[in-house]
Amino acid sequence: MSNGFVVPLRRRRDLEDLGWDSRQIARALKAGHLIAVRRGVFARASELRDLKIEEQVVLRARSYGAVATSRPIFAGRTAAALHRLPLVVDDGRLHVCSSENRPGSASDVVRHRGDLGADDITEIDGIACTSLVRTVADVARWESRESAVSVADAGLRAMAWTPPGTYDLVKAEMFRESAIDALDVSPRGRSRGRRVLEFADGRAQRPGESISRIRLDELGFASPSLQVAVDGPRGKTYWLDFGLDQANAWGEFDGKVKYRELADASERSSREIVEAEKRREDWIRGTTGRTVVRWGWEHIGDAAALGRRLAAFGVRPGPRS
Repeated sequence: MSNGFVVPLRRRRDLEDLGWDSRQIARALKAGHLIAVRRGVFARASELRDLKIEEQVVLRARSYGAVATSRPIFAGRTAAALHRLPLVVDDGRLHVCSSENRPGSASDVVRHRGDLGADDITEIDGIACTSLVRTVADVARWESRESAVSVADAGLRAMAWTPPGTYDLVKAEMFRESAIDALDVSPRGRSRGRRVLEFADGRAQRPGESISRIRLDELGFASPSLQVAVDGPRGKTYWLDFGLDQANAWGEFDGKVKYRELADASERSSREIVEAEKRREDWIRGTTGRTVVRWGWEHIGDAAALGRRLAAFGVRPGPRS
């Protein structure tokens, strides 16, 4: 299994084999051309530009694995990054699972006690980490609701979603039940983890949509329909992030990544993407008779901010059934 992250790491001896001496290494570090990812492990600065949060975590995990005295088994949010699940934040630490108390760990390494069965461990690009199911369960137990739901949604999506819009409910429920069963390894965070897993839905495409779902729930909205298909002109299908059915409205989360991906996929300019989105929105509003509300990261920091955004368009929660 591969996570696709290919930034080369070099030990000091690798650089020495290439003809570098200590003074050259020191000069490259001082000039910023070389970065010490970990003591004795280096990467070229040019190869670290524009790395996503998950890629940065994977890079640090690889560098730690290169110098660790025993092979680490990465867990929690570190394992999530290895599985290419999205991280909302990076706490700067590596998380490993260990059945032993081992004092003297590096300050940026968090050891989680817990026994792992053979099915709980997998290998990605030669790096050992917890399985997808165990990783989702552990993140659900250990992390904030925002981080945990984003990872759980992505885990379900990886197992049950087929583009452009097929969600296998049977596969999703099987994965969810397996993750809930995995919570039994420890009483710590079990109840919180179960609530996260029961709330999770793999139809959410990105963390912004996952966190939006949390905020809508906090505001008292009924569970929205996700990735709803609306017939467009000339046989097109338009997909909407949220169907706020009780409010007779549609919701769209607009992150910068979304527009960049649309532009990259279609080889159109950002301006052309925005104009196409406006035509799309006009069609949806005109044919469905529903209000379309867009929001971004600045509106989901807390429920009140999203509530104000929705209320500005006359969209408010109705009574839950």
